[in-house]
Amino acid sequence: MFGASLAPWVIVVPLLSATLLLLAGRRADRWGHWLAVAASGACLLGGAVMVTGMWRADPAARQALVSWPTSGVAWISAGDLRVPLELRVDQLSVTFVLLVTFVGFLIHLYSVSYMAHDPDRRRFFAYLNLFVAAMLLLVLSDSFVLLFVGWEGVGLASYLLIGFWDRVPANATAGKKAFVMNRIGDMGLLAAMALLFAQGHGLGFGPVLAGASGLGEGTATAVGLCLLLAACGKSAQVPLQAWLGDAMAGPTPVSALIHAATMVTAGVYLVVRSHAIFEAAPAAQLVVAIVGAITLLYGAVVGCAKDDIKKTLAASTMSQIGYMMLAAGLGPIGYAFAIFHLVTHGFFKAGLFLGAGSVMHAMGDSTDMRRFGGLSRLLPVTYVTMGLGWLAILGIPPLSGFWSKDRIIEAAFTGVGLRPWVFGLAALLGAGVTAFYMTRLFFMTFLGRRRFDDDVHPAEGSWLMRLPMIILAAGSVALGWLLTLGGGITGWLAPVLGEPQHQEPVIAAPALLAATLTLVLLGGLLAWWRYLRSAVPVEAPPGNLAVRAARADLYQDNFNETLVAVPGRWLTRGLVRSERGVDGAFGGLGRGVAGAGERLRRVQNGYVRTYAATAIGGLLVLTAIVLSLIGRG
Repeated sequence: MFGASLAPWVIVVPLLSATLLLLAGRRADRWGHWLAVAASGACLLGGAVMVTGMWRADPAARQALVSWPTSGVAWISAGDLRVPLELRVDQLSVTFVLLVTFVGFLIHLYSVSYMAHDPDRRRFFAYLNLFVAAMLLLVLSDSFVLLFVGWEGVGLASYLLIGFWDRVPANATAGKKAFVMNRIGDMGLLAAMALLFAQGHGLGFGPVLAGASGLGEGTATAVGLCLLLAACGKSAQVPLQAWLGDAMAGPTPVSALIHAATMVTAGVYLVVRSHAIFEAAPAAQLVVAIVGAITLLYGAVVGCAKDDIKKTLAASTMSQIGYMMLAAGLGPIGYAFAIFHLVTHGFFKAGLFLGAGSVMHAMGDSTDMRRFGGLSRLLPVTYVTMGLGWLAILGIPPLSGFWSKDRIIEAAFTGVGLRPWVFGLAALLGAGVTAFYMTRLFFMTFLGRRRFDDDVHPAEGSWLMRLPMIILAAGSVALGWLLTLGGGITGWLAPVLGEPQHQEPVIAAPALLAATLTLVLLGGLLAWWRYLRSAVPVEAPPGNLAVRAARADLYQDNFNETLVAVPGRWLTRGLVRSERGVDGAFGGLGRGVAGAGERLRRVQNGYVRTYAATAIGGLLVLTAIVLSLIGRG
């Protein structure tokens, strides 16, 4: 059936590879990385077969449920809860499969060279395969329960990869921070499943989405907000965004795979997959759009002040995921556009991260853009490929970002009342700020005078690093246009998400296009004025209050410390003290009973005279009591 039977194998193959590499230990050091690359390549081949088979199949037969290992066998069966081990193969899931496997395979290739001198390279590739398997399980699941398994697997693998170089305490802390903040979001997913199960709808996507309109607006709103909380944690959206910048402590291929094309898009996938629930809860859907609008501006502002090349790209990722969330919150008009931008972003952002890794590789692992400059002639392949990614994320026509992001901006300006103006202007402003900080990154890195030390001699990496960057750059150029051919990606996703509802924006589309390109040009010119026409100081100037706030991520860690961490510690200490008080009371009672028993035991000494004396004493006491009572009568 159009290759749908391959769905379990694209999960099992990388999982088996990861297991083998972890169990083989040092014996696999010589060949382990190539086994992981082969497993990733096999997944890509399986994903390509599934997509091409689905494309050629009859439109009425392009969706399938695949049971593993046998049909009709429940994976979980407890009371009224019955969860079969089934995978959903449809246009939405296979789009993600192809994105994850294609970008994942290129990053595996890149990592062979990038991690060549790391003694634990074999373990790194095992974690990469584990992550790919978990991500594919997440997007192919046919139930919230099975999705949750993949969701947690992605969280575990990201923790292992972010803290891979855990010999540095800051790296271990970054991994823990990502793990903890994602667990907060996971509570939302668990709560959503509990609410759905309590309503008797089961936890399979089919029954839940078909019966979403019968949930009642209150229940649907509660479920939608819980799902949004989960999405915020995984996709680094406000208010659970603080982990993403610190996650750059992991090796650069990790940043490209997890924080550009896969893990951070899982939240968008969850919202879009659950679209029927959000359509039954307009309030929750509105909150999704609000969170997306706030995050796209938040990430853009933070990106303007970062001097670390990877953290600038991380802030950019946060902002671009915000665009996707905004589109998903716009309802049927925006679902397909959110996925469209997700796919194009996966290519040009992965290319930008790999380019950043190439720069770091050439600069002795330095990430400070103030100590770069003038690298265009020394790293020509990196310069050109990152340049194409830079133009794509700016939305310069005809590159990929132009086709996807501008559709979101246009969709944001649709609706009635104040809503289109708030969302539309936020999306438009975000495009201008994106142009500023991404142009700043490009100019500070490749143009202007050289600001690095004389003992640094930058050179391109091996072909294993250059080839993936070239392929991703080609995708940055042509993918957006290719995904508009024929019915385009919107037509491809229509059987799952419905036909996009065309609405006229409150500002004519040509005027919006002109305004967007004008703001992009102004943002780029401002970056040119500040960072190319003027000399870039090696040491960052103090800056004004706004700059200092942006450098500190708008004080997100201070906010979390004050409102979450400190009250949490107080609560924990109070519970500990309370536990000690309760334990002390019960412990004292037990010790009193034991002491009394010890004293009474001594009376039972086995001597007849003691027992006789005790009996006579008791008799005298009873006699005295009786006489006193008679006297009162």
